[in-house]
Amino acid sequence: MTTSSADRSAEHSIARDATVRLLDYCRSQDWAGYDPYDGLNSRWFQAFPILRNRWGRLAFIQGFKRSPINLRPLFAAPRGVNPKGIALATQSLLGLARLGHSSAAAARVMADRLVSLRTPGWTRACWGYHFDWQTRTYLVPRGYPNIICSSFAGEALLDAFEALGERRYLDIAADTGRFILNDLKRTAADDAFCFSYTPLCPSRVHNASLLGAALLARLAAATGEREFREAAEGAARYGIRHQRDDGSWIYGEDANQGWIDSFHTGYNLLALRALAKHLDLPEAAASVERGYRFYRQHFFPGKGVVKYFHDRTYPIDTHAVAHAILTLSEFADRDPTALEEAGRIIRWALEHMRSPEGWFYYQKWPLWTNRLNYMRWSQAWMLLALTQYLEATRG
Repeated sequence: MTTSSADRSAEHSIARDATVRLLDYCRSQDWAGYDPYDGLNSRWFQAFPILRNRWGRLAFIQGFKRSPINLRPLFAAPRGVNPKGIALATQSLLGLARLGHSSAAAARVMADRLVSLRTPGWTRACWGYHFDWQTRTYLVPRGYPNIICSSFAGEALLDAFEALGERRYLDIAADTGRFILNDLKRTAADDAFCFSYTPLCPSRVHNASLLGAALLARLAAATGEREFREAAEGAARYGIRHQRDDGSWIYGEDANQGWIDSFHTGYNLLALRALAKHLDLPEAAASVERGYRFYRQHFFPGKGVVKYFHDRTYPIDTHAVAHAILTLSEFADRDPTALEEAGRIIRWALEHMRSPEGWFYYQKWPLWTNRLNYMRWSQAWMLLALTQYLEATRG
């Protein structure tokens, strides 16, 4: 069933109103809030050395993340500002300025705030999360840089450069590219390689490496630096060659990283679109075609629902919902049904996941809803997704 122009206009208006309400909420909080993974910010945890071991850290992080009750006030874990959330906010405000719902001045203030949050003590511009986080094998200290935060920051600063025309944003983004080139480790495989998640040790997480490669490809186009291009090509080849025959990617190549989820698949697809755009790499476009086909077939069961994992529906997570809206909006130029699906997802989210104050709940399960409020994970992503949808559907 094809959506009429009147229906599209009504859906655009509904999305615009939701976007403005969410923007007002985020501004009222000064873009600060809780995060699913911020359990180690608890002052109680820090006060008891006996808890400061791998299992204690994992227990605190997972307990805070999985609890339907917000434990952070009880355990004295403060609200914080996440640099990745500020990068998403920067991109949103630039888009909303183009739409007339914000201003270039507000976007500049946010871009400068992002710059101020770069990790101190490093030669090159880089960013990390505002909390300690424990992997299954090692601890990543608060603020320690990683490829995800740094790539999103670099992309936001490139957006700011293109929209505002200020060279300093390009220079800082290029410095971030040099962080990816020089400070991260690489796992090599013939003429391809995978960037590590952090400088601490090698890792093989596909979305992280591809996002870094996409930033490098965009920087190569903006600066003409050959080193950016060559590294982007090598990391792109690694991600493409590890795509499965059905078009999917598992999260990473370690034994405990074999799941397939919607928003990391979306990350891969958008990164490969950028790589295909900026590099002479025909296999990237073919990989996108296979990946997008898998994406549409496995994560959208109908009626606006977005699956988290490819093989089960629950939990329905606002992060996955938001990234689906964003990805479909980006693919509207090649998929005539993408914006209709995005509109259905927005209507479902507004009905099932939005609070009376205009912000979005964390997760929905078959019999209950986790109503916790996460600024970076839920609100910043949903704001960017709605902004992208509005840009894709404006008449």
